[in-house]
Amino acid sequence: MLNLLSNLKISVPDKIFIKDPESSNLGKRIIEHSILLIDEIGFDSFTFKKLGARIGSNESSIYRYFESKHKLLLYLTSWYWAWIEYQMVFATFNMPDSEAQLFKAIEVVTKTIEEDVTFSHINEVVLNRIIINEYSKSYLTKEVDAENKEGYFVVYKRMIKRLRDMIININSEYKFASSLASTIVEGALHQHFLKEHFISITDCNDSVTPTDFFKQLTINAISK
Repeated sequence: MLNLLSNLKISVPDKIFIKDPESSNLGKRIIEHSILLIDEIGFDSFTFKKLGARIGSNESSIYRYFESKHKLLLYLTSWYWAWIEYQMVFATFNMPDSEAQLFKAIEVVTKTIEEDVTFSHINEVVLNRIIINEYSKSYLTKEVDAENKEGYFVVYKRMIKRLRDMIININSEYKFASSLASTIVEGALHQHFLKEHFISITDCNDSVTPTDFFKQLTINAISK
């Protein structure tokens, strides 16, 4: 299985980057250390100058891959959602029971992340923290509509549509499948954030997970 997965390439919309960071050792180091640095100091304080100092490279070399730190964040978030989508498809493939398939998909998109050894230059646990804390900054911008037309969010939307289709497969008369699917994905990030920072306003804790909550929410919502 590891030999099979070693050939897996997570695809990110090519308009996000100038040069594919997966195509060189420097590009992979940019991705690896940008994740660690953003986690360490936050996206607002993150700069290409600081990243260049961290990896021992000129700031200008990073601009050969990404035109801005916003585009880098778009790359990281797109990579993350493509990775989650791959896990969802892999985990639910050929499951004959529709409810079990949906529950497995919910588990994949809401669970606490573990590191995937398939990608040695990307720490998925750290990247997940960035998604929880910083993901909204990738789309809460004045340019979001133009970037959406350019296809920057295609992976994220495709993953949610997969989840929506599983909901419809159980109850085709349910009118809010897209809203529920996007709520599961976004809400899981929010519940993980609350669990770490505002524990008084969430029921999620060490024994109750966001997965537990969203499974119950979903089945209650779509039951005929």
